Amino acid sequence: MPSETLKDKIPPNNSEAEQACLGALLLDPDSLGTVLRYIRPEDLYQNSHAAIFDAIIALNEKGQKADLITLTEEMRLAGSLERAGGPGYIANLTSMTPSSANVEYYARIIQEMSTRRSLIKMSALVSSLAYDDTQETGPILDEIQAKIFEITQNRKTASYHSIKELVPDFITYIEKIQNNPSAFTGIPSGLTELDAMTAGFQNSEFIIIGARPSVGKTALALTMASHIAIDLRIPAAFFSLEMSEHALMNRIISAEAQMRGEKIRTGNFETKDYGSIMDATGRIYEAPLYIVDMPNMKLLELRTLARRLVLERSVKIIFIDYSTLITHENADLPRWEQISAISRSLKSLARELDIPIVVLSQLKREAEGKQPNLADVRESGSIEQDADVILFLHRDRETNKTQEQRSDQIETELIIAKQRNGPIGTTKVWFKPAYAKFVNMDRRGG
Repeated sequence: MPSETLKDKIPPNNSEAEQACLGALLLDPDSLGTVLRYIRPEDLYQNSHAAIFDAIIALNEKGQKADLITLTEEMRLAGSLERAGGPGYIANLTSMTPSSANVEYYARIIQEMSTRRSLIKMSALVSSLAYDDTQETGPILDEIQAKIFEITQNRKTASYHSIKELVPDFITYIEKIQNNPSAFTGIPSGLTELDAMTAGFQNSEFIIIGARPSVGKTALALTMASHIAIDLRIPAAFFSLEMSEHALMNRIISAEAQMRGEKIRTGNFETKDYGSIMDATGRIYEAPLYIVDMPNMKLLELRTLARRLVLERSVKIIFIDYSTLITHENADLPRWEQISAISRSLKSLARELDIPIVVLSQLKREAEGKQPNLADVRESGSIEQDADVILFLHRDRETNKTQEQRSDQIETELIIAKQRNGPIGTTKVWFKPAYAKFVNMDRRGG
């Protein structure tokens, strides 16, 4: 019983795996890249082992390979040699490891132990927060979920890369762009001129699409999301806080089948139309598009579900329709403070998940009848500051009322009013009101 109690108090670790991993790195310095896919120096339980691993990485980044002589000298200069057991202990590491063949296996054992220690630390944090009466439950849950997501992501990515590792990948990237100038570094929206200016929606970006009511914000976002998920087969999520999932499906099928939405909605269609609907549903059936239909969604609920979609469904981009319908947990805050907190939270979520988050926003009444600008975004101070890209959708609705009735497509401006890492300017697209779909100008009707 005493030994079991003592064992429970010792954090999970595997000293033999750490020694074998370090010994393998000394036998085969080129295996460092493999090891770094799983662990960092702080993942090693023994401080002496962490210091040795840190020195091996330092040598690698200087373009030198770690062996007994170079490693001993590097640690001597860093003042960590004696703390790590001296030259004798380092020399003994290689004699304890028959070969480097199992270095990946050793690294994964170390990763497992490190993850378990992180979970133990998190459980202590959870207990501390749960007993703290001054904390609200919602923020506690959000913090815990963020910690779990961080632990999960740390198991997937390496934190250290040498320049020697990065340069070949960068050269490959440059060659790819040079050989295919139309390639995008981000996720293409399907609107050619917009993608040419943005190079696609970039990871970690917080993107705002603003317009007055009934100009086509939802139609534009659905057009983009459908292209990404149906045509490109890139997993995408659409959070609808305004329209039901049934109404969204009606729009998606209408656009894909090139069939008027009211026909589908009322069932007033012919046999040939039914065939078009079946063809459209067949195309989208396997599409990795995930729809969230939840009015009055709280910010914490949104963040939680976004993390789940990224972890469980590998979602690469999220659309949210729309920002002012998200409710903040603290309803007592002034609305402008709530909007500011929501904006900051969505920006940080985009960075945390490392995906683009596209949020629709309603413009102020003053934007009616004129080309919108940044000052027209509701609560524009916080949103304008947080957003990486701000797009405006603009057309003169009064002028186009009769045009909608007699034209199958209407010229619409898509204005890039802000782009932190690219140009600003105006592009034009066709809006097809019968199908609530946007298409490129250069192909008039798609």
